[in-house]
Amino acid sequence: MKDLFATRKYFIIVMIVISSVALLVRLFIIQVVEDTYRLSAENNVLRYVTQYPARGLIFDRNGKLIVFNQAAYDLMVIPSQTTKMDTSLFCDALEITTGFFRDRMKAARSYSGRAPSIFLKQISAESYARFQEKIFMFPGFYVQARTLRKYSRPVGAHILGYVSEVDEAQIKKDPYYKAGDYIGKLGIEEAYEKELRGTKGVKIFLVDVYSRVKGSYAEGIMDTLAVQGTDIISGIDLDLQEYGERLMEHKTGSIVAIDPSTGEILTLVSSPCYDPELLVGRVRSENFIKLSADTLLPLFNRAFMASYPPGSTFKPVNGLIALQENVIIPSTKFGCSKGYLFVGCHTHASPLDLKGAVMNSCNAYFCQTYRKILENPAYSTISEAYEKWRSYLTQFGFGKKLETEFVNELSGLIPPSTYFDRYHGVNRWKALTVISLAIGQGEIGTTPLQMANMTAAIANRGYYYTPHIVKSLGNGSGIDQRFTIKHEIGIDSANFEEIILGMEAAVNGGAGATARIAAVQDIIVCGKTGTAQNPHGDDHSVFIAFAPKDDPKIAIAVYVENSGFGATYAAPVASLMIEKYLKGNISTASRWKEQRILDLNLIERRARSETQR
Repeated sequence: MKDLFATRKYFIIVMIVISSVALLVRLFIIQVVEDTYRLSAENNVLRYVTQYPARGLIFDRNGKLIVFNQAAYDLMVIPSQTTKMDTSLFCDALEITTGFFRDRMKAARSYSGRAPSIFLKQISAESYARFQEKIFMFPGFYVQARTLRKYSRPVGAHILGYVSEVDEAQIKKDPYYKAGDYIGKLGIEEAYEKELRGTKGVKIFLVDVYSRVKGSYAEGIMDTLAVQGTDIISGIDLDLQEYGERLMEHKTGSIVAIDPSTGEILTLVSSPCYDPELLVGRVRSENFIKLSADTLLPLFNRAFMASYPPGSTFKPVNGLIALQENVIIPSTKFGCSKGYLFVGCHTHASPLDLKGAVMNSCNAYFCQTYRKILENPAYSTISEAYEKWRSYLTQFGFGKKLETEFVNELSGLIPPSTYFDRYHGVNRWKALTVISLAIGQGEIGTTPLQMANMTAAIANRGYYYTPHIVKSLGNGSGIDQRFTIKHEIGIDSANFEEIILGMEAAVNGGAGATARIAAVQDIIVCGKTGTAQNPHGDDHSVFIAFAPKDDPKIAIAVYVENSGFGATYAAPVASLMIEKYLKGNISTASRWKEQRILDLNLIERRARSETQR
C-alpha cells in the first residue's frame, strides 16, 4: 500500500513538472517568438492601414492615354478611440451636416466599436488638404489614400466601364475584396479587373491617444508594399472613337469597327452615350439613378446587346452560301418585276447576275437564291437544307456569343428548324414560309458587333478572329490565345470575289448603285446598304463596309435607328469613319456629308413626330 502511494506521488510530481515545462515553453513562444500575439495585444495603439494600389492605366492603340488615376481619400473612424469633440467644426471642415455625422457614427458603431470603417468616402485632394490641418483635433479619425478614375476625354463609356464599391456577393466570391474595396464593372474595367486592380499592401503605424501617427511600427519591417495594376493597351483608336460619338450625337444606334487582320475593335459607339466622369466618386450613385431613368437608355450598350434584323446587309451571306452549295454560279440571272411574289423591290435593271444583284440590292434575286438553297435536291427535306444553311451562319458567328471579353454580349437569334416545326408542323413548312430570311428579315436577330464581324470575315475572304477590345498588356504578357485563333467560315475563298465585286460596285458603280454616298476619294470602299424593318416604329438605317478592297484595314457596321434607308444616314456615317481612320482627317470633298450628319438631330425629329401623332 505504501509503495502504491509513493508511485502515485511521483506520478503527480512528474505530471506537474511536465505541465509547467509545457506552459513555460508556450509562454516563451508567445512572448518572444510569435510577435503576432504582441501585436494583437497592442492593437489599441497600432493602426493597420491598407495601401491601395493605383489601378492600371488604359491606353489606345496608338499609345494615347484614355484612363488614369487621381488622388482621393477615405476618412476612416474607430469609434472606441473617439472623444468629445467640436462637432460643428468637424462638419464645417468637411462640408457635411450634423445629421449626416450622427448617422455615420451610428453606422460605424453598429459595424464595430474597435475596427475601422469608412466615415466619408472619396474626399477630394483639395478638401483633404484643408481637413488635414485639423485632423489632430478629432481623435479616432484618420485618412486613407485611394485613387479614382480620371478620363482624358469624355468618350468611350461603354467600352471602358466604371469602378464601384464591392457588394457582399462579390466579397463572398473573392476573398481578396473587403468591405469598402472597389471593383471594375462592365467594359475593360470588369473584363480585366484582376490585371488592373494590382495587389494591396499594408502599413502598420504607432498612434498616440489623440490618434496622431507617431511613426511606423518596428521601423516598417512588417509592412507590405502595394503593387500597381497592369496597364492595358486597348485596340481602340481614341480619335476615331471620339469622332464616331460626335457623328452619333442626337441619334440612337451604334457603330462597331474592327481591324479584320487581328479582330481588334477599333471603335465601339453606342448612342446615346454618357460622359464616364459621371460615374466617378461620390456623385456616381446619384448619376447612375438618373442615367437609369433616362428613357433613351444611355446605359444600354446597343453595340453588344441590341438585336436587330440585318436587312439587306445579310444578302451577301446568302449569296456566299448559295455559291458554296452550288445552287447558283456568279453568272446566274434572275428577273425582277418590282419584287418576288409578296416581297416587294425597287425599280432597277432586270434580269441581274449575282454582282448586279448585290450592287442593286435586288430582293427578288435573293428570294429566288434562298429558295434554291432550301430546295436543294442534295437534301431530303427542307428542314435538313435549312439546318445546313444555319450551320454556315453559326460559322459566321451568328446565333451565338462571339466570346469577346465583355460579359454582357448578346447571342442574337438564328432559330433552328424545330422553331418552325412548332409553329407550322413537322414537314409542313416550305421555303416560301421563311422567305423573308432571304433578305435579312423575319425570325432573325443580330447585333452590330456580329454584323461588323461578318463584314471582317468577308473582307478576309473566309475567316475572322474573335473580336476583342485589348491589344496587349503593359507587363509584356500576351492577350488570351483565343483571340489569335483563325475561325474559318467553311466557304471557299474564291466564292467571295463575286460578292466583293458587287459590294464594290454598290459604292463605286454607276446607275443602280445603292451606296454611292459611301464613296471615299482615293479609297476603294466595298459596302452594302440595309433597311431593317422595325415593328415598333420607323425602319432602321443599316450599312456594312470594309476598306481598302484589296488590303482591308477596317470593317464596319453602322445602325442608325428609326431613320429609314441604309443609304440615307448609316452609309455616310460609315464612309466618314473609314475616311477618318485611313486618312486621319476628312477631305474637303466630304465636308458637306460630315456637316449634314453633325447637324442631324433624329431624336428631336422623332419626338416631334410622336407628339404630332
